[in-house]
Amino acid sequence: MSHSPSTNKAAPIKSLPLDMELVLKVIPMPADCNANGDIFGGWVMAQCDLAGSVIPARHAKGRMATVAVNEFIFKQPVRLGDILSFYSKLVRIGRTSVTVTVEVFAERFHTQGEYIKVTQATFTYVAIDMQGRPRPIEQQG
Repeated sequence: MSHSPSTNKAAPIKSLPLDMELVLKVIPMPADCNANGDIFGGWVMAQCDLAGSVIPARHAKGRMATVAVNEFIFKQPVRLGDILSFYSKLVRIGRTSVTVTVEVFAERFHTQGEYIKVTQATFTYVAIDMQGRPRPIEQQG
């Protein structure tokens, strides 16, 4: 994750998504940093996978697995001390799968109350049985 702070500066936003659900808040720690002092992209991806699984778990009602990362965009670096807010929204429910989008906003340590969108991703999860085979999701009506 290499970003040039001077050429890739995002304007802060004052409000967070109203059409999405806050599913996770986390603060990265020093062990999550790369050699440049930014947070590892892989760490951010893992947190997004956790956040992305919250809504599908309500529909799968049992074991499920991540089957696809349909999109993953790092928009801005995540820095040590950032307060990260992960918002998610249902995109699609299929016969055995659930697709969601996740957007991550950073509240910088020194500018709390202002948010910068740092990452967006889309994940697909599939409901699985005890043998790891896809199983139908009960459609809620």
